This record gives sequence, C-alpha cells and structure tokens, in this order.
Amino acid sequence: MLSQLYIKNIAVISEATIDFSQGLNVFTGETGAGKTILISAINAVLGERASREMIRAGEEKAVISALFTDISPSARKALEEAGYSCEEDSVLIHRELSVDGRSLCKIDGKPATAAILRTVTGQLINIHGQHDNQQLLSPQKHLGFIDSFGDLGEELHSYQTAYQAYDKVRRELESVNMDETQKNQRIDLLSYQVDEIDQAALQPQEEEELKGQRRLIKNALDITQALGGSMVILEGDGESSGLNDQLSNLIDCMTVASHYLEKAVPIADRLTELSYEFEGFTSDIRQLLEELDCDPARLDEIERRLDLIYGLKRKYGPDIPSILEFRDKAWRELETIQTSDQRIQQLQTQLEGLLEDAQKKGEKLSKARAKAAQGFVKAVQAELVFLDMPSVTLSVDWKHKPLSLDGMDDVELFISTNKGESAKSLAKVASGGELARVMLSIKNVLAHRDGIQTMIFDEVDTGVSGQAAQKIGRKLAQVSADRQVIVVTHLAQVASFAKHHLLIAKGVREERTFTTITPLNREQRVRELARITGGEQITKLALERAEEMLREAGN
Repeated sequence: MLSQLYIKNIAVISEATIDFSQGLNVFTGETGAGKTILISAINAVLGERASREMIRAGEEKAVISALFTDISPSARKALEEAGYSCEEDSVLIHRELSVDGRSLCKIDGKPATAAILRTVTGQLINIHGQHDNQQLLSPQKHLGFIDSFGDLGEELHSYQTAYQAYDKVRRELESVNMDETQKNQRIDLLSYQVDEIDQAALQPQEEEELKGQRRLIKNALDITQALGGSMVILEGDGESSGLNDQLSNLIDCMTVASHYLEKAVPIADRLTELSYEFEGFTSDIRQLLEELDCDPARLDEIERRLDLIYGLKRKYGPDIPSILEFRDKAWRELETIQTSDQRIQQLQTQLEGLLEDAQKKGEKLSKARAKAAQGFVKAVQAELVFLDMPSVTLSVDWKHKPLSLDGMDDVELFISTNKGESAKSLAKVASGGELARVMLSIKNVLAHRDGIQTMIFDEVDTGVSGQAAQKIGRKLAQVSADRQVIVVTHLAQVASFAKHHLLIAKGVREERTFTTITPLNREQRVRELARITGGEQITKLALERAEEMLREAGN
C-alpha cells in the first residue's frame, strides 16, 4: 500500500508529508485548495508525463517521493523484472522535476526512467480519475473490461499470435498477387533498371578516384612546374649548382675541420646523414615526375564517366554503394515476380492453414468472452443495485466481425436506466452521475482480479448526491476492507465512511499562497463534514447531522 507521500515545491504545495493508512483514506477541502494538484503529484511520481509548470513559482526543482509497503508478489515480480531487487517488503519511488525540463527518477535510490516507473507502479496503484469515465463512451474499450473480468489474457495472446502469422502471409500474398499487365510492366521496369546499372559496371570507390584524377589533370601545369622547380633546387641547372652539390662541398669542408677539431666530428657526421636523405628526396621527386600522367584527352573521358554516375545517382541513390544496393533489391524483386506463380501457390496453401488456425482460436476466444460477459454483467449489475440504481439493466450488444487483432467480436455495453425501456448504447443515454456509478461498479468488479493493493478515486462522486452518494461511500468502505482506497471527494456522505480523513486547505502567508494537508481527529472531522453540508456558517444542527453521519458510517 501507499504508506507515505512527500511533496516539495509542487504548485501551491511548498512542502508536505502525508501518511496514509490501510482502509479508506479521504481528502476533502474547498474548491481550488489543491486536491487536483495532489493527484497530479501522485501521477508524476508514478511516471506519468509531468510539466515543469507544476514547479512552484520561484523554485528550481520539485520533489515527489512515494513509499509503498507490504507490496504484493506481482509488484515484487515487476520490480525484479525491471532489474530492481526487492529485499524488503517496501519500495521508495522518487522523482525530481527541474525548471530546465530535466526529470530524475529513482527506485530505492537507483536510477530509473519514467517508462520503468509506469511499468512498476502499474502493479502498485490504480488511479481512477474523472476522465476515466470517458472510457465508457468508447465502445472499443468495452471488450477490454470483459477480457479482464474473464482473465482471458492467455486466450487472447494465443489468438493474436495466430492472427499475426495469418496476417503476415496474407499481406505477402497481396504484394505478389498482381494481375498479368501489372506483372509485365513491373518486370520491364525492374529489368531496365538492373541492366542500366550493370552496364555502368560501377566500382564502390570509383567516383572519388575519378574526381582525384580530374583534379590532377586540371592542375597538371602547376604540379609539373612545382616538381621541376624542386629538381632544379636540388640538382641545379647549367648556370648554378644545386643544393646537393653545395651540401657535398659543405661536408668536405667539415670533414677537413673534423681532422683537427674534435667537436666538428658530430656535425660532419650529421651532415653526411642529411646528404643521404636529400639524395632520397631527389630520387622520389624524379619518380613523381616520371609517373605523372596528365593526358588532357583523359579529362574528357573522366567527365563523361562522372556524368554517367551523376545520372544514375539522380535515379537510384546518393552514392555508388546506394546505387548498387538499389540494383540488388531490384534484382531480388524481379526474381520474386518471375517466380511469383510458384510462390503464390505456396502462400495460398500456407494461408488456408493459418486462417483455419486463427478462426479456431478466434471462436474459442469468443466463447470464453461470451461466458465471461454473462458473469461480468451480473456482477456489475449487482454493484449498480447497491449504488441506488435498482432499475438499471446492463447488457452486452454482441456482433461478429471479420478477423482483426483483437478478435472477431464487436462488443458494446448497453443500458436501460428505467424499467420498460429498451436498452440503448451506454454512451448515448447515461448521465454523468450514472456513468460515474457504472465505472465505479466496473472498477470494483475488476479490482479483485488485478491484485493491485491501492486504488485512488478522484471525485468518483461527480454528478451524484443524497442516498446515491451515501451508497458510493458505503461501497468504497467495503472495497477498502481488503485493500487501500484513497478518495478525493466533495461529499460528506462519502467522507463520513473514511477511516483516515485529511483536509486540504489553502492560505496566504507573507503574500504567498500555501496549501496544507492535515489529518483530522474526530472533533475536526465533525466540523469539516458540517462545513461541507452547511457551508461557512456551521450551525448546531449541521454539527449534529455530521455526528449522525459518522455514526451511520460506523465511525
């Protein structure tokens, strides 16, 4: 269960530590006091998307931590699968939000991602907000209720595996099963493309090599002059000696000096070694001159080749490797089409078997759903009777549809709100209060199957009052007998059933708004219930009525 929630710098909440208990926990407070912010903070620590606009004005970051204790085996398994060992029966979820948009998530002090938080906390807590009632307005969601009630995950997975295998072969068959005219047109196009690329006889690095040769030929005069000038400097010309001759004379002079001056010996030796290097330079530059091939006629040939490559690049890819890859892909497709008749026969035979398998598993799933739907409707209707909707009749409108990923069943919940009236689509006839109670009933029915220990209801009593509200409070109290329930409510009839009542209040201190969250004792609860029912003027009669409500609720 959720034992403790710590919030710092979230909107008007400067800092708060909230302790929860087992059973029914209720939050009440004036509109705008911060109840919605509290739910937003819980959603954030569970890994849901969080905006930096949540951060309290003037602060650099916000912090939310949630301590869960006595965690269930399914939650422990989810943690271990995510890579977090759960040695204790507790886990601390931590999240920080920064004004620069960064988000830090941790599980028991170890780094995590928001996606991991969502996966793990999905086994720890279930939040039902007002927008969840909109699921009832979408018939596509109704099938999921029945599958969850019937615990049909294994049957659904078996069917979906069979359907996906069938659908893959079906799509391949459609791609190769073209008419003769299309087939011949495609063969002509692919053959032309493959032949055009093959005739070019491209080499992977050819374009770079050709561009290098072109650059060499276009600069041939400068290159020749530079190499020739280097040779003149090294070997000289008819009028002056070159660097090699001058270096040789220098060595002779230093050799003579070394005969008489010992310190001149190393210099003479280094000069001798240097002369060998310059001889090597001379040989290398001479070879460059001899190998230099700058035939201007070759330039035209290179330009034509580059033009051909450029034309192929415009058609088939940004570079030669891409063109060659296109060619191989086109060849494989051509080969497939040319052998398509044989492949079509193979696929058709394969498809028949896969279709039969998918249909069998789809029919098995449909039968299981039909059986589950009967129990689901019966269980939900019993809940609705308890929630002061005795005249409501819930039914399932069932139609078969072609095979699809979710099966062959088109399902929608129908409701008749008054005796003698025909059942109609739930999305069309139910009021806001009726939707809230139907969704609460469904949540209660499914809660015993998901194993989640904590349920949060955000204003589940929207659109109801009086006896219906009291019934909702009593139902929430019943649900909380074997799990933790946390409720945000505006109704005293619901709040009176709480075992742990917390007040959210907003005030101003030093020209700043602050929200406080305070657990209420018995006397404070009476005054808060009286405020909810009677407004700001709390009368003796309102206090007596609040006392009576607590006694009727068993508190």
